[in-house]
Amino acid sequence: MEKPLYPSPYMRITQGYMVGTHKDSYAIDEAGSDSGIDYINAPFTGIVKKIYTADANEVWLESTQPVIYPDGTVDYMTMLFAHDNDISNLFVGKVIAKGERFYEEGTKGNASGNHIHMECGKGKFTGSGWHLNSAGFWSINNAKNPTDCLWVDDSIKILNSNGYTFKKIESSVSNAPVVENPIVSVIDVPITEKPVVEENSSSSSDNNSVEENNSNNNDSNSSDKVNPKLIFTCVADDTYAIKLKKGQKLYLS
Repeated sequence: MEKPLYPSPYMRITQGYMVGTHKDSYAIDEAGSDSGIDYINAPFTGIVKKIYTADANEVWLESTQPVIYPDGTVDYMTMLFAHDNDISNLFVGKVIAKGERFYEEGTKGNASGNHIHMECGKGKFTGSGWHLNSAGFWSINNAKNPTDCLWVDDSIKILNSNGYTFKKIESSVSNAPVVENPIVSVIDVPITEKPVVEENSSSSSDNNSVEENNSNNNDSNSSDKVNPKLIFTCVADDTYAIKLKKGQKLYLS
């Protein structure tokens, strides 16, 4: 399950939530590394649900699966982005992978200086995507504090957090190498044939004979056991998938 990552490689929040044009909303303005135009990455794997070009090229991105919020919530997440000057690369229904560059800073709409207006909403895209709040500004539906929605890791350079504290993904996890199709190779060991006991065996003496044979086989093979062999080193606490073939044995330490 994904953890939504702060979308800018540089955190420089020039306007926080609940102030100025962000009154009665959890919107923040991200201005990137400098006054130029920086890109942002998709915070999670998401699908574009709505594009509104009549104002500030607003784009709503909804997670394709539930995500893990820093405050412990597990739910879908929708984010609103605004001010990109050119969104011709986007369309409703487009799926964007987590970490993929998909939006840029700009000045489209009511903006002074290149930046991105961002808002987080809990759950899936609802209604029109936004509503007119008590301060007269349009705000995402089901708004939620961005510090309760977005994580940071060592890849993000924090220039100005505007006094906010974002929960950090442990570096041991965030910096772990990505393994495509993490299937672990195992040692091929032939299966030793053993007698099969029928469920409806009518002779208890036959069962005893089978048990004795198994015991003898175990004793005779004890010196032929394969010593544990290093096949994989776990780089981080995580869940790994292991695919085994018939007859293979896996030794873990």
